[in-house]
Amino acid sequence: MPRYVMAGALGLVLHSGHAVWMAPEPGFCPASGHETCPRLIPGAPFKAKREELSVKKSWYQFNKLCLAVSILALLLLQGCSSSTPRPPVAKDQISPQQEYDYLIGPGDTVEIFVWSNPELTVTVPVRPDGKITTRLVEGIEASGKTPAQLARDIEKAYSEYVKNAVVSVIVNGFVGVPYQQVRVVGEAAKPLSIPFRKHMTLLDLMIEVGGLTDYADGNNAVLIRNFEGKQQTFTVRLDDLVRGGDITANIALWPGDIIIIPESWF
Repeated sequence: MPRYVMAGALGLVLHSGHAVWMAPEPGFCPASGHETCPRLIPGAPFKAKREELSVKKSWYQFNKLCLAVSILALLLLQGCSSSTPRPPVAKDQISPQQEYDYLIGPGDTVEIFVWSNPELTVTVPVRPDGKITTRLVEGIEASGKTPAQLARDIEKAYSEYVKNAVVSVIVNGFVGVPYQQVRVVGEAAKPLSIPFRKHMTLLDLMIEVGGLTDYADGNNAVLIRNFEGKQQTFTVRLDDLVRGGDITANIALWPGDIIIIPESWF
């Protein structure tokens, strides 16, 4: 049986189950009445049926892939919707009494003033190990103490060298102990930890970190708080506060608060 390939540019026909091209040949064709008589050019077969099956197979595989992706997306959305929702901040914690004493931490700068002994007055940093060194005493523990507590400890250490020493401690650079810092992680413009300030609010914190990123899911942000000896988790509405201007979403913060801002799925 003759086998044919594409040739010429007149048209595509089927011959013996194969697709072939008809090529023009000069002269008159009695069968068709045309000026030129189409002829078939023999050669390798152009297998139209195989190509058709290949296209159908590819389309079937594509449909399977789309179905798998759709099922996966449905499962993910179902998983997100079935997670236990976190409650909003309790009413007694929206504006809690923020009475607290600042504790000196590593990285702070303290000025030690000794009354009537200007040569002993010095400004020193608190080392990473939480200790300080003065002109008379080395390795005094400072981290975790109030300025007044540290002053009394220095007076006691100086008692061997100075009679009735009167010491005052002034904190100049504030870092604080980690458990009194407020931390922001996730989709904030500038995630960071900052020392807690009395009367500090969620809006103040958002100003410090530069707001939210374009991909932040602010209304699903999480607040982790230790309140009265218990760790609790709440949902805060950062989108409503920062982007919507809803001041009712603003709450008072507490030393040690942690804000986690997730990334939006869409």
